Amino acid sequence: MIAALQCVVLDCSDVAKLAHFYRSLLGGTVNQPDRRWSLDDDWATLHTGAGLVLAFQRVAEHRPPRWPDPTRPQQFHLDLGVPDLDAAEREVLAAGATLLDAGDPARGWRVYADPAGHPFCFVRE
Repeated sequence: MIAALQCVVLDCSDVAKLAHFYRSLLGGTVNQPDRRWSLDDDWATLHTGAGLVLAFQRVAEHRPPRWPDPTRPQQFHLDLGVPDLDAAEREVLAAGATLLDAGDPARGWRVYADPAGHPFCFVRE
């Protein structure tokens, strides 16, 4: 092994808003003190109970992706397991997400965008 994943970093225009959005989905602590990162108006973190760390970096002229438009690619995406797609969808839409692709109900996954426009999927567990 050469390296270990420490966090996934998402570019956005409002680091606090996006950190709190993902906390509403995954739980955890926003801006928990951690020697690896300094926290300021341009950087926020979310330490989840599962041990995953997401970081949010301010980009002044952030251009959100437009899934599935290849001229504005998704840049990253997360697959998040949920036991009930419908219940999870109600909660994530209330938290500020946008449904991008409901697809065929039999396929077991749906595509959303977070408030900064990054796509992510809910996958039935």
